[in-house]
Amino acid sequence: MSDIGFLMEWTTVTFPVSGVVTQLWLPPLVAFVVSFFTSMVGISGAVLLLPFQVSVLHFVTPAVSATNLVFNLVAIPGGVWRYIREGRMHWPLTRIIVIGTLPGIVIGYFLRTAWFPDPASFKRFMGWVLLYLAGRVLADLLLRKSAPPEDNPECHFHKGGMLLLSGVVGVIGGIYGIGGGAIIAPFCVTLFRLPVHAIAGATLAGTFFTSVAGVALYSLLPAPPGLPTAPDWTLGALFGLGGMGGMYLGARCQKFMPQPLLKKLLGGVLTLLALHYI
Repeated sequence: MSDIGFLMEWTTVTFPVSGVVTQLWLPPLVAFVVSFFTSMVGISGAVLLLPFQVSVLHFVTPAVSATNLVFNLVAIPGGVWRYIREGRMHWPLTRIIVIGTLPGIVIGYFLRTAWFPDPASFKRFMGWVLLYLAGRVLADLLLRKSAPPEDNPECHFHKGGMLLLSGVVGVIGGIYGIGGGAIIAPFCVTLFRLPVHAIAGATLAGTFFTSVAGVALYSLLPAPPGLPTAPDWTLGALFGLGGMGGMYLGARCQKFMPQPLLKKLLGGVLTLLALHYI
């Protein structure tokens, strides 16, 4: 017991930027487990790490949004590289998502610092939206509606609608530091009828570029008095290192997972997240 206590004390660290006190191994372990499963459906994992930071690590200032985006910067490239290497990156969809989300992330930053320093009401609203999307995904699975063939290289979608959706997602991603993949992925599945296997790489890539812009905004723009916005780079990097391994393995295993199972996974993640926010 004394050896275990010494080990726990030795691995306990305090992050001066965020004020978080935790075990050194906990952030990468949590990020690895979360990212392994979420990356299979085009979600970086930041959407679940945000509640973990707020509720478990008690990191509640707006800087938590920026720290979540740092996680994306470190974690996502491994998964994206795997999709590119295997020729499973849908580039037209990726371009539309990136073009749409970048303006939204700027708006999201200013809304986060001006209107939502304590975004409890907006989280409830977001929870209802995610719960609706979870219902759509699971209902689609139960009704066995046909999806586009997964060997269709075009995966047609309405460019204007996708651009508008990406802009809205960019705003939400800027506010909460989630990148937006958790929101845009279910819309791609339920609204545009795109297969999960086709959108996973594109939504991860879009989340990465959104996160680059978000971290720059939170780091470089002057923060309101008494409201820290700059990220905790060390904590974000620890999350990112675990997420990098989880996303790489998740991207590698995704092609072996049947789409109905992936839809169940997506619906379950959205339901749990929605209930947490509500």
